[in-house]
Amino acid sequence: MNIIQLFKDEKAVSPVIGVILMVAITVILAAVIGTFVLNLGQGLNQSAPQASFGFDYTNDSVDVTHESGDTIDAERLNVTSSVELTETTSFADSVGAGDTATYEISGNDEWSGQTVRVVWESQDGSSSATLSRSTAPTIN
Repeated sequence: MNIIQLFKDEKAVSPVIGVILMVAITVILAAVIGTFVLNLGQGLNQSAPQASFGFDYTNDSVDVTHESGDTIDAERLNVTSSVELTETTSFADSVGAGDTATYEISGNDEWSGQTVRVVWESQDGSSSATLSRSTAPTIN
């Protein structure tokens, strides 16, 4: 073996590495373009916020207070119950810690053991989540 010829030999593995890099770049580009074409990334901003709500019951109403967590658009929130509720004081446009809304029972219903939920709905309406839930005290 001639050592001088070994150092003068200009053959290398660069063509193989070049082909591997070209294939990798092609696969990555295809994946990125595919996600945009198939809209696979549309649901990324549709995750439910993290928030805690408190419930303060009186004879015929409940105060729902945002206690902690993310600030939420009021139009995304809905307070529901198995009894019909009338909103007497609403949340502001943006619901943050300390904000309160008051709901009254409609008709002759009572709170006794009823469940009240604060439900968040995504902007496109494709998903929803119950952020807080409370069971009213039983009235004897």
